[in-house]
Amino acid sequence: MAQTTGLNHLGLTVKDLDQTTAFFVDVLGWEETARDPGYPRTTVTDGSVRLTLWQADKDARAFDRRNNIGLHHLALSVPEEKTLNRLADKLRGMTDVEIEFMPEFMGRGPRKHMIFREPGGLRLEMVWSGE
Repeated sequence: MAQTTGLNHLGLTVKDLDQTTAFFVDVLGWEETARDPGYPRTTVTDGSVRLTLWQADKDARAFDRRNNIGLHHLALSVPEEKTLNRLADKLRGMTDVEIEFMPEFMGRGPRKHMIFREPGGLRLEMVWSGE
């Protein structure tokens, strides 16, 4: 029997705390629920998932998913295919977002997903369940 009951929060170190916090709030529509400039960190949520974003030191190197142990990417669910497509169009127009691939089928479908890096460098995946 599992001794845990789910994810409480996920802590992520980011290149620019204000920039990444703004991405989650302004682009994805999340809510900033806490800020501690002395640490420095913020907490953001979509009502289901809670992230704690931590400011990296100025000389910190970017995470390499193939050469470091740790977060490969964060996959977030979207409720509808049109939400995925609308978000993809919005991200495509942002010069500080690096899109790895636009919405495509996962396997044979009907599930679809896309992967991109937000302005602060976090690798994110958006997934529509196909239902």
